[in-house]
Amino acid sequence: MPEATSHTEEFSVLPISIPPLPSFPVKAIHYLYIRRNAPKIPTPDDSRSLFIANVPSDSTEFHFRVLIAGLIGAGKFESMTFENEKKPSRSSHEPAQAIRLAAHRKRKRGDDESQREREEIAAELPSMWNRQIYRSGSSGVALLVDDRAVELVLKAVKKLKKPKDYPIWGDGIGDKAEFLGSEWLKEHNKLSYPGNDVIQATMDAYFTVFNRKEREAEQLAKRLRNEPDEDGFVTVTRGGRAAPASRDEAEEAKQKMLERQQKKKDEMTDFYRFQMREKRKAEQIEILKKFEEDKKRVQAMKEKRGKFRPET
Repeated sequence: MPEATSHTEEFSVLPISIPPLPSFPVKAIHYLYIRRNAPKIPTPDDSRSLFIANVPSDSTEFHFRVLIAGLIGAGKFESMTFENEKKPSRSSHEPAQAIRLAAHRKRKRGDDESQREREEIAAELPSMWNRQIYRSGSSGVALLVDDRAVELVLKAVKKLKKPKDYPIWGDGIGDKAEFLGSEWLKEHNKLSYPGNDVIQATMDAYFTVFNRKEREAEQLAKRLRNEPDEDGFVTVTRGGRAAPASRDEAEEAKQKMLERQQKKKDEMTDFYRFQMREKRKAEQIEILKKFEEDKKRVQAMKEKRGKFRPET
């Protein structure tokens, strides 16, 4: 969820002109509130992103692309993430049904992580809306090309003083965004009743993912039964379900097992480090001992040489 939590910088007010619509044939002024993005958990892109509050309910990424281009020129806007938005994992230009059927087909063996991701995408339920509507007062984060672009936007907003200079919402969008109104509802009704082949493909993909996770959980449970805990005890199970009750429990158990393995590895490393220190200490003592012996031997040779008297 995009959010800004730092209050060190005040919002700049960006007024936009909402043109008359058939449902509401009156021109209106809507106010956006923008500032630099400052989330609770910083990210590398914070310096080049803007937090935007009070976005219109019919907002799309195209709307903000055109809006930013009208303020500072084209080529400065990268993407827009709205509040509570789940980023689509497939191309928006391909039909959803065709993608699901393609994802369900048998693929060649490749990267395991990519295969898992494709399976989970195919297991998702079909979307029933071709365009998202946001609740009043929602927010979003606009990602720009660099921090200089953020400065230019904030400066451009401060220069908007007269209503004639206000950007027109949706001007230049054309057919890049799906229509609302009756066409939107018709499409929703159509998407609400996908074909049997789509439902079958989705169910097959779902149970493929479910069975794989069950196998992984069972294998993890078997490994945990043979792994002693920190106190040296081994988990004993009797009958029933051998795997953890949920994926979260399996992940938690896996994490604990990895932590124990890492702890053992660190302890062994420390143990070997201790051995090396002791070995080096013993070598130093041995060197000092030999040095003292050589020193005594040299001293004895000097004394013996001093008592030598050649015959005359």
